[in-house]
Amino acid sequence: MPDKFAATWASHSSITDFLECPRAYYLKNVYRDPTTGHKMTLMAPSLALGQAVHSVLESLSVLPANERITLELLPKFRKEWENVAGEKGGFSGIDQEYRYKKRGEEMLARVYDNPGPLLNLAVKIKKDLLYYWLSEDEELILCGRIDWMEYLQEQDAVHIIDFKTGQKRAENSLQLPIYYLLAVNCQNRTVARASYWYLALDDAPAVLELPDAERARIKILDVARQMKLARQLKKFACPHGTCRACEPFERIVKGEGKLIGADDFRRDVYILPYVNDVDYAEEVIL
Repeated sequence: MPDKFAATWASHSSITDFLECPRAYYLKNVYRDPTTGHKMTLMAPSLALGQAVHSVLESLSVLPANERITLELLPKFRKEWENVAGEKGGFSGIDQEYRYKKRGEEMLARVYDNPGPLLNLAVKIKKDLLYYWLSEDEELILCGRIDWMEYLQEQDAVHIIDFKTGQKRAENSLQLPIYYLLAVNCQNRTVARASYWYLALDDAPAVLELPDAERARIKILDVARQMKLARQLKKFACPHGTCRACEPFERIVKGEGKLIGADDFRRDVYILPYVNDVDYAEEVIL
């Protein structure tokens, strides 16, 4: 029986890190602070915005469908914002924080006015983290969180919805294939539809073409194998010497970051001065 605690866990974020820069993958997913024994993460305004908006929307998923949009969402958002206000969200000042907070309020006002699929039945899996064995023999696990799964009653199927708090951009990542595989393997219904909902721009989710399950599995398995091999060989070199993905975390290791607390995953949360937020984090994926 494979040991899940000894396995290599792959997610959309860790796969993205590895493909962009193995050194960044190491610093974010493997390295532990010798003093605290914790992994680390870097907070930035865009991440703070995404965290607050997602927290509000996720809180709706546990409610019965007819109760989800009975109250205004903005009071919930303002309460959530307290968790990322000021330097906790990596904001450089009051003006920057105001702009991000206003964007979040506008997104949730849009959802309140156009709740669409959020008013329908939803499938809620009683796990904080979805995961399954991508390969038991190789001890590889695929894991992640899906923002929302609408229940399509007539088809007895699900509709995957991912909330986007950033701007539209070319989506050629493995995010959709990963979420598709998680939904297929972690619940019993057919996945009939998948969408991205750009909350700052669109009144409704944009439906995407579903990936081919076997092609997705093979591609993701290949990257997971590379990640496991890098861990075994302890080789995590940045292909550019240093890059925008690994450089902020190298600065934290050197002592330039400010520790502001720990998150729900017991990672040490840091902020850094003089980091261009747009450069390395345009949106959050939960």
